[in-house]
Amino acid sequence: MKFGPVPLAEAEGAILAHGTGTGAQRIGKGTVLTAAHVGALRAAGLAEVIVARLGPGDLHEDEAAARIAQALAGPGLIVDRATTGRVNLRAEAAGIVQIDAAAIAAVNRINPSITVATVPEWGRLAARGLAVTVKIIPFAAARADVERACAVAAGAQGAGAVQMRGPVIRSASLIETRVSDAVPSEKGRRAVAERLERLSVSLGPRVVVDHEVGAIAGALAAAEGDLILILTGSATSDVEDVAPAAVRASGGAVVHYGMPVDPGNLLFVGRVGARAVIGLPGCARSPALNGADWVMERVICGVALEALDIPGMGVGGLLKEIPSRPRPREG
Repeated sequence: MKFGPVPLAEAEGAILAHGTGTGAQRIGKGTVLTAAHVGALRAAGLAEVIVARLGPGDLHEDEAAARIAQALAGPGLIVDRATTGRVNLRAEAAGIVQIDAAAIAAVNRINPSITVATVPEWGRLAARGLAVTVKIIPFAAARADVERACAVAAGAQGAGAVQMRGPVIRSASLIETRVSDAVPSEKGRRAVAERLERLSVSLGPRVVVDHEVGAIAGALAAAEGDLILILTGSATSDVEDVAPAAVRASGGAVVHYGMPVDPGNLLFVGRVGARAVIGLPGCARSPALNGADWVMERVICGVALEALDIPGMGVGGLLKEIPSRPRPREG
């Protein structure tokens, strides 16, 4: 691509680099100049303009961005129309974003003119939520670079480096425990229900039992949801504590206890039969983002418990403090 000032006599067919004029007379940046445009520029008193002119090995910015976006887009993503060298990829339906981060980094290293930006990996999006933007910075990109980018953008499996994972779980049961005769506040149940609704998961009838191994184990056996959640009246302070012990007593297994996400440290995951069990931390009673959100969303969208990589959540896992926290991190 050639870029720079040219006399108006040589400007026809080139791409205008900077918008000029006002109102109805304005010619926008990126316009391919016609004879009429050149005449209007001359009438405005201009003798030259800054333009870009594609070479034989170049692709126009819109075509380049569209090709890369199509290569990136895996299942569950909608590719918007290219404009000004930009193409957005959006979620077809609510879910979480799975990203081949190595492929994205490799595309961005091919040539600074080719850029791909994504939301954080495993982020939750609503339908039509923006997942990726592809932007060609100048007015064209070298065809060879675009072809390399497309090959890399397809990802390790060739299905697109970015894809949406939608919900595979449709119902959940929440077991709440009490440490006294008083029934727990509805606050925790409401917060959990709101989280589930974002991914169209229904919450079954309320279940409140005593904070005892036998009572929780009985509730686990009777639970009807595809996913079982436990919100205890007393914090789960060890993998041998009451709620994890109840999972084992019901014939299940604890897969992982604790997570390097704050708020959210006191979480555990396990299974009873084929169903996942998530022992929620106390901060799940708040609607604020916490580690339980990350785990619940991934499990609901089909990520296996062993593939959650909870220890790997520490980078970025220091989340915003919540007002209800009984022991603030500061002070």
